[in-house]
Amino acid sequence: MTCLPLDDVELARSIAEEAGALLLAIRARGTEHGKALGDAGDREANDLILARLRAARPDDFILSEESLDDTARCAAERVWIVDPLDGTRDYADGLNDWAVHIGLAIGGRPAVGAVAVPPAGRIYTTADARGARRTCGVPPRMVVSRTRAPELIERVGRALETTRVGMGSAGVKAMAVVDGRADIYLHDGGQYEWDNCAPAAVALAAGLHASRIDGSPLIYNCANPLLPDLLICRPELAEQVLAAIAATR
Repeated sequence: MTCLPLDDVELARSIAEEAGALLLAIRARGTEHGKALGDAGDREANDLILARLRAARPDDFILSEESLDDTARCAAERVWIVDPLDGTRDYADGLNDWAVHIGLAIGGRPAVGAVAVPPAGRIYTTADARGARRTCGVPPRMVVSRTRAPELIERVGRALETTRVGMGSAGVKAMAVVDGRADIYLHDGGQYEWDNCAPAAVALAAGLHASRIDGSPLIYNCANPLLPDLLICRPELAEQVLAAIAATR
């Protein structure tokens, strides 16, 4: 029997699931702790992801947080943008707000994504993402870091009278908006393409708004992978949130 090759979404899902299972196993073996545990998770998950992508898509480029950048990718149409362990500190500290991001940018846009949240046994992809309905008549819920939020997020939160939901990694925050546990994820503290390519792809596939905080599109595979700000929210809130950002900057 001949096995057909996986399509891009299936490939992203399978790699995210496998990397997530590996990260759980690394933590369960109990041989590393603290920073050493985080370093082991980053390294071993990255090795697995690179090996699987290179075997399945040898002509594609890869941009990973944990690997040296090959600037030849800038001329490529297809670039996989991955974060083997988003939320390394939480992972190392034994907390559960961490994720695996497998994203694919095509022509600079976030086209395919899989975000695995292994402690919760959840995986979100661009093939099956469905934005949950927002409950009317309740204040918007904004996901924020457990540590102090940047001043812009503080000001926008006050302007919109949001309630706050504290969470860890970027992927976990973004998926909370996808599955309806939150309504707004606003970030203005500096991120890189691997922090949000897969989450943005899933959010867009779910029918959510995803953009820079000035409303401009998210563009990937840039020479400098710094992507410092991000807004993911319910589409019906986008105009209101963007107006609040503009008014408070």
